[in-house]
Order: sequence, then C-alpha cells, then structure tokens
Amino acid sequence: MKAVVFTLGCKVNEVESASVMAALERQGFEVSDKLGPADVYVLNTCAVTREAEKKSRQLIARVKKYNPSAQIYVCGCASEKNGQAFTEKGVTFVSGARDKGEVVAAIAANHGGENCGLLFPKQTKTRAFIKIEDGCNNFCSYCIIPYLRGREKSRKIEDILGEIAQTDCPEIVLNGINISAYGYDSVTLTDLIKALRPVKKRIRLGSLECNIITEEFLIALKELYDFAPQFHLSLQSGSTSVLKAMNRHYTREEYLQKCELIYKHFPGAAITTDIIAGFATETDGDFEQSLSVIGEAGFARVHAFAYSPREGTVAYRMKDVPPAVKSDRLHRLLKAAEEASTRYITGCIGKTYDFIAEEYDGEHTTGYTGNYIKIYVSDNLEVGKSFKIALQAKYKDGALAELVKE
Repeated sequence: MKAVVFTLGCKVNEVESASVMAALERQGFEVSDKLGPADVYVLNTCAVTREAEKKSRQLIARVKKYNPSAQIYVCGCASEKNGQAFTEKGVTFVSGARDKGEVVAAIAANHGGENCGLLFPKQTKTRAFIKIEDGCNNFCSYCIIPYLRGREKSRKIEDILGEIAQTDCPEIVLNGINISAYGYDSVTLTDLIKALRPVKKRIRLGSLECNIITEEFLIALKELYDFAPQFHLSLQSGSTSVLKAMNRHYTREEYLQKCELIYKHFPGAAITTDIIAGFATETDGDFEQSLSVIGEAGFARVHAFAYSPREGTVAYRMKDVPPAVKSDRLHRLLKAAEEASTRYITGCIGKTYDFIAEEYDGEHTTGYTGNYIKIYVSDNLEVGKSFKIALQAKYKDGALAELVKE
C-alpha cells in the first residue's frame, strides 16, 4: 500500500512528517512526501497565517481528487487550532500539533501494522534535520503558535548526539520552534554547540533570536568542524515602536549591534531574516524603517510577508492596516529583498566555497554553500558529496559556479 505524508508550514513540521514517514515505512507502506495517488494520506497542517489554515483545509479536496476512497489522517497546528473544521470534512482521523504519534497509532490500528511510535526522521541524501526543542514561551503579540505548540521543551544533548550518530548525511540542521531557548538544568544552546565539536559534518542552525547572539556563542560556532555561516536572525520589523507592540524583546539598534557582532566573527556570513509588512500599529514611518534596515543589516535574504491577524492573539484586537496599504508595503519589501539578495550574491562572485551536491536536473548539479547560496554547476556530480567551487555569476535564485581543482 502507498502512503503520502504531505506537509505545510515550517521546518519543524517537515521533521515531524519525516518521523511519521519513517514509522509508516516500518509498517510496510511505500511512502512519499509528494501529492499523488495513494491509499493513505497524512496531512500535516499549518496555522501560522489565515492563508495557511485555508490551504490546510483545502488539502482535503485536493487529495480526494487522487483517491476519493482514501483514508485521510490530519495533524498539525491547523487541526490543533480547529479540529472540527477537518472532522466535518469526513476525514478518517484528526489529531493536533502535539500528538502526531497518535496518527501512527491510528494507521497501525486500521491496517494491522506495528505501532512503533514516531521514529528518527526519514532522511534525504544530503541533509538531516534534527529537532532539538519544541514549543515557545515568547508569546509575540501576532503569533498563535505558542498556544498550539505549548511551552518550550528541550531534548537531552545525549539524545541529540545519538540521533546525529545514526545519520550519514553530510549536513545537520538543528531546528525547533525556538532553538534560541534550548536548555534544561542550566544547559544552554551554547553548551549543545560545544558538545557538537567532534561531529565531522557541516552544521547549520535554524531560526535564531537576538538574545542568543553573544561572543561566547559565536566563538563556540567557530570551533565546530564545519559550521555553515548562515544566521537566520528573526527581525519582523525595523521599527522599535512596532517591535514593542509585537512583544519582541529588542530594539532596532540592538538588532543591528547583533548583526555587527556576527560579521566580526564571520565576515562573509549570510544573515537572513523575516519581515512582516503592515503589522497593526505600523505607520508609514515605521515601514520606511523596515525598508532601510535591509541595507543597514546587509541581509543576504529576506522573507517578507503580509501581517495576518490571528484570532486569540493580543494583536487581533488592534486596528488593522488597510489591505491596499498592506499590499503596497509588501510589494516594496519584496522588491527590496530581491535587491538585497542580488547584492549579497554579487559580492561573493569570484570567491571559493564548499558546496554539497543535492541533485542533478539534466543540466546542472545544484546544492548549497555554507552561507546558503544555491549553486548551479554544469557537471553531473555525485549527490551527497562536497566540492570546492568558485562563483562565476548571478544565476536564477543563486549563482553559476565552476569546480576548483585542488
């Protein structure tokens, strides 16, 4: 029998879906993460925006087109927020964001398979996502996720090291809902980084908060065998007044100081970020500060999106920005983000990097450098191997490169 595990939303959702996939393979299913004909569908949903919730509900109709009689199991943040919306669509089973193991148990019960619980995530040939914590205690005024995921919970260092030891992927990505808050019994994220020194793989970090960027933390990263110098440092707004309204615990100036500290230790680092267009309290002046901070911080990539009021959050009660204004601001942010990405990649032309080959499309082998530039090489290279390349020119969403013979 064939099962499809399809994911909307964040990297944490993807990791958890990969754990479900591994469990279903143990039960004897042929498993895919691509939508297509199947006997069983597991839909891992997202609720970070209203649009994400809408897409999550629409998935039911999409999969029924492939197989009207298929069994459909739903989990994730959207079903945690409103499980009834999915139950009413006649699916087989609904759980939430915190109990995805119940999906594995339900499928095992319905198909006579082994209820093995969630296993280590099914991995690609190049990158293993390691979930080090779950939950968030920040309660940003616009965000529904802490209410759905719950409080922060961190895994033991020895469990993380044990999972890493079981993967032969050349790159490890540490992720979670808020990895900057990783910790237990006085253990911190910096302690975890120090424990990873013996790991002979490239190590990349998920999204970070300002508070974690310290001299000690950055020095610990420099001492890793192969650290990927890409820092996804959450911003959300370039205006201090908007940051306060968002319940973000830093100012514009403090954020820029953290960027300077990163560049001090990693001069060629790629700092990437998220910026929200049209938050409820955002004035024209506030927005101009978000535009200008893109250049001041020297961002390599910006994920810009329009503010989406989420019922149940503090910001939901604030007066929203008119849709036309929000749309115009988003368009301007996206344009500035594209210019920033081009500027960063252009500044890397002529330099040499290591990149890990991920796939060959018939024309180029593609993969990523440590500083997260997508590379296109006109050679059919072995997937999963690292190669030294020199950047030649900006190309599509990344850069053309040629192999450097050592």
